[in-house]
Amino acid sequence: MSFTVAIDGPAAAGKGTISRAVAAHFGFAHLDTGLLYRAVGARMLDGLDPVEAARTLDPEALERSDLRAPEVAQAASKVAAIPDVRAALVDFQRAFAMRAGGAVLDGRDIGTVICPEAPAKLFVTASDTVRAERRFRELTDKGVETSLEEVLTEMRERDARDSARAAAPLRPAQDAVILDTSRLSIDDAVAAAIETIRTRQQG
Repeated sequence: MSFTVAIDGPAAAGKGTISRAVAAHFGFAHLDTGLLYRAVGARMLDGLDPVEAARTLDPEALERSDLRAPEVAQAASKVAAIPDVRAALVDFQRAFAMRAGGAVLDGRDIGTVICPEAPAKLFVTASDTVRAERRFRELTDKGVETSLEEVLTEMRERDARDSARAAAPLRPAQDAVILDTSRLSIDDAVAAAIETIRTRQQG
């Protein structure tokens, strides 16, 4: 029996951490759909046409070590605005969502486009300053040289691009539960998500 959990939200809101924890708690499979776009973005930076990169995407491309680099994140946001790229990746995501045993997908259009019928939908968010501070710490811990101001500027640019794109803009599904993690610990945010999903399961 399949049960799909759709978790959307902007960068560094905590959706990836929450999604992994939720999947582990319920024993569901997990897909970070942002990695698909990062992999396509990385291949575009390598010189490939982005649509061709999406259509020929191999699961091994999701294992690249550079997918978390800032320039790849920016490239991912750019290719995600291309309708033909999104179309090429839809089937992959929908097939994953319907797998037996349950699935958690996190991204930016899971609840609105990929899995609009998902019984459990969350939109994880936080203020842009909190998200920038989180991403700044993450990058500096990895030895990336940047500044908080630069991270905040790039994040605001990406938020604007993701929210304004014609194809699957970043926005909560009408029936999604909003989870603001600005002032929540990781444990509290995960607990809130688990409770929401449990309620939907009991439906």
